[in-house]
Amino acid sequence: MKTNISFKHINKLAIPALIAGIAEPLLSITDTAIIGNIDVNATESLAAVGIVGAFISMLIWVFGQIRSAISSIISQYVGANKLDEIKSLPAQAIAIVVLGSLLILAISYPFAAQIFQFYNASGAVLDACVVYFKIRIFGFPFSLFVFAVFGIFRGLQNTFYPMIIAIVGALLNVVLDVAFVYGIEGFIPAMNIEGAAYASVIAQITMAVIALVLLMKKTSISLKISFPFHEQIPNLMGMIGNLFIRTIALNTALYFATSFATGYGKEYIAAYTIGLNLWMLGAFMIDGFSSAGNILSGKLLGAKEYTTLVILSNKLLKYGLFMGAAIAATSFLFYYSIGQVFTKDPLVLEQFYDVFWIVILTQPISAVTFIFDGMFKGMGEMKYLRNVLILSTGFVFIPTLFFFDWLDYKLMAIWIAFTLWILARGIPLIIKFRSKFIPLTI
Repeated sequence: MKTNISFKHINKLAIPALIAGIAEPLLSITDTAIIGNIDVNATESLAAVGIVGAFISMLIWVFGQIRSAISSIISQYVGANKLDEIKSLPAQAIAIVVLGSLLILAISYPFAAQIFQFYNASGAVLDACVVYFKIRIFGFPFSLFVFAVFGIFRGLQNTFYPMIIAIVGALLNVVLDVAFVYGIEGFIPAMNIEGAAYASVIAQITMAVIALVLLMKKTSISLKISFPFHEQIPNLMGMIGNLFIRTIALNTALYFATSFATGYGKEYIAAYTIGLNLWMLGAFMIDGFSSAGNILSGKLLGAKEYTTLVILSNKLLKYGLFMGAAIAATSFLFYYSIGQVFTKDPLVLEQFYDVFWIVILTQPISAVTFIFDGMFKGMGEMKYLRNVLILSTGFVFIPTLFFFDWLDYKLMAIWIAFTLWILARGIPLIIKFRSKFIPLTI
């Protein structure tokens, strides 16, 4: 039966995926908005949330690539009508990634201060980083478990359950953030930045429990580990390895950006934190269509429906551009109001408003790049994605950042580098996709 790629079906996958996709950045944005308005050391705490958030996001992105790898393999088996042949793979994959996350936790926890000194944090900002990180890092294994389960559901062409999990986690995080950070008189003392960390960890644990229950109750996938390893484990590990290297390159860019912003001063890193969280929120909103591309492209490739695959890419390109433009227009409309949600510090706002316009303009460009990125993940083209990101980081982002920093552009240098980096990632994907699949439709 021909795969359905109607607007209705794409949105049936994309809208729940969009809602699920904004859960992780919403956790960080909630922390950012609430911490930015505390009464004690707000700017230092906001800077710490940005620095630690960048590091934990790096860890989640590196190890969370299992979601795309699992989704790619399962969706291709679904397209080829061979789902029964893949049922032992998810449990083995989850066990590998969770054990890896526990190892990372054990290694990073004792060296928290050294890690954030590497990000140029010092004094009160460094102290706040260490306090926040030593709590937040305990949510890391639970986040990776949730990512792996999301990958299973996506491979099964289901984005509804990940949406439910994400909504519960995000709402719980907001409620706990307010209660723990500001306190409830007579019941809960105000914990400031520690409260934000505890709220995030509890939300991540809750999401993991719900994910486990839904996986066991609503699918035929077993989490019982069996041996020998599935024949696709080497392929899965190869995909994860390529995505691991790719994500290291991605986070090299984030490291340089965060380090430079921190070096400019606490107002700059605070303003950069707000901008980065908003940029990532926009990116994850686009991720709905990227996820639909990820899910459907794997299935279409498995079914060898190449003409439909090309049509899908054209549709998603149009939808992504529209979504990116809508996000940009809305952001310009509320340009000054948005900044004041996160902080009232006039020095931070001044730096934020100077660069927010370029953050906004990246949204349509990011939309195209992320959609094709999702499709390539769905098709298992992890090696090409790896190479593109390594080259765009090494030959576009870093030289651009250093050049404009030399010109003393400060935060503007960072966002110019991000803009050119996104372009350098997207253009090769479009060229590669069209040159490979258009001839197969003839």
